Amino acid sequence: MKTQPAIRFRSLPTDYASLCGVLLPRPIHDDVGHHNTLEVADSLAGFEDQMTTDQHDYFDLLCELIEKYEARAATSAKLGSTALLKHLLNEHGLSGAGLSRILGKATSLGPMILRGERNITADHAMCLGKYFGLRPDLFLREG
Repeated sequence: MKTQPAIRFRSLPTDYASLCGVLLPRPIHDDVGHHNTLEVADSLAGFEDQMTTDQHDYFDLLCELIEKYEARAATSAKLGSTALLKHLLNEHGLSGAGLSRILGKATSLGPMILRGERNITADHAMCLGKYFGLRPDLFLREG
């Protein structure tokens, strides 16, 4: 069931700088950021024919940010923790040594995790979640 957005289209500014005062567009890293961005985007949705050029640009950017976050979340939901980790490292151009740096541990730990010789601990999952902007529990699933 979709509810009415808390923000109404008619109350939104018409210029880009003022729209940024409502919600500064930035990459979405968590559920709160996703919710906030969706709320503002929902208040603009359906009013495309009434929008100023600045409102269109702002709305398009919010939609791109939402799509990127949701695509990353969907990929995360489909993969086991090791596959997810390998995917993210590849996406960010990082190696096993890079993983070790993220975790703040010995350089041998990252490659060992990737080979399945060591498990990801809760502390590791917290570091990875913070670094990649994902829920830590995604790194603790089997697979």
